[in-house]
Amino acid sequence: MAQRILIVDDERKIVQGLVAYFQQAGFETLTAYDGHSALDLARREQPDLILLDLMLPEIDGLDVCRQIRRDSAVPIIMLTARVEETDTLIGLELGADDYIIKPFSPREVVARARAVLRRTSGTLAAPTSLRSGPVLVDLDRRQVTVNDHPVELTPTEFALLTALMRNAGRPLTRAQLLDAAQGDAFEGYERTIDAHIKNLRRKIEANPANPGSILTVFGVGYKFRDDR
Repeated sequence: MAQRILIVDDERKIVQGLVAYFQQAGFETLTAYDGHSALDLARREQPDLILLDLMLPEIDGLDVCRQIRRDSAVPIIMLTARVEETDTLIGLELGADDYIIKPFSPREVVARARAVLRRTSGTLAAPTSLRSGPVLVDLDRRQVTVNDHPVELTPTEFALLTALMRNAGRPLTRAQLLDAAQGDAFEGYERTIDAHIKNLRRKIEANPANPGSILTVFGVGYKFRDDR
């Protein structure tokens, strides 16, 4: 069954171009041109991935992302004409998995979407898990619990947590974490990792302001506490 992409942008030519490329690549597409329609389609159709423009009429992309993240971990790639780093970081902190700055190549968008979907739909041959203190990651089911309570993570957050826990005690640079989370198709700023780590700490740390699991290694990047 073909995977479905929800494309949200108020510029119809951009939407039509992306629809053509995604359909040629074997995807099914859904389209919306404003925030209200985007939320309705996202909840009703449950797409496999959402391409979400930042500047939308009625409800902007940041608010749409915020509302979707209340009850869904569907991968979200933000499309933005804004170049201010603050806007991008806000989107990532709200739970977006990636962002692409306009103007862009539709071929690049398809490649980035495939990279995100690979992380979402990848499976392992046998059940396996990672545990450290109260944090348990079930890699087979792609589920995370903290003190036996389920925690909803975005695909990017799950990939980062997995990479950190697999390398517990070993500092990973932002570049290494970018590669682990996004793959070769990602061409972003290493600073975006900081936004994802902040979001991840808020979800798994007892005190995000004084984290005990995901530790900052100044001048390098981050590492997960080694319990061995």
